Amino acid sequence: MAAGPLNLTDTPTIDTRPVAVVQADKPAMDKLIPHGVQGDQSRIDLDDEQTANAKAIIAATKKTGMDERAAVVSIATALQESKLENLGHLGDRNDHDSQGLFQQRPSSGWGTVEQITDPEYATTAFLKGLKQVDGWQDMPLTKAAQTVQVSAYPDHYAQWEQQAADLVTQHWNS
Repeated sequence: MAAGPLNLTDTPTIDTRPVAVVQADKPAMDKLIPHGVQGDQSRIDLDDEQTANAKAIIAATKKTGMDERAAVVSIATALQESKLENLGHLGDRNDHDSQGLFQQRPSSGWGTVEQITDPEYATTAFLKGLKQVDGWQDMPLTKAAQTVQVSAYPDHYAQWEQQAADLVTQHWNS
């Protein structure tokens, strides 16, 4: 073994390629958005109530034993239906008797007004419907959400996928 001065005339090679950093406590985006987003994405600023409702959806999803992708589908659906606001009856602006985060209808068998305006109940009801969709995990978000919701605007759910995934990433472990 020979010891000697470092050769300072050689410039060290530095690898400047980007490195993916994945935190173990946060779900990977390819799990949250397995098909990539469909179309242009919308985003809204959330107030404390809307953030609390997103957290309630995540908590209910965990309680049912479903995964982060189910939470993304649920939050994107609630973003489209109510902007994550737990809406009561809107009078003339109401779509039939739709209420709550998911705009579920008592007349369609989703539950009572009290039930569908409870975020945990409403999420659990939505997820029960989602579980009944064969292969929902492998579907684009908008198709999975539409199969449960039967909306007049089936493609509108897709625009919320990125914000829903961001919310799940931010709050899944909080």
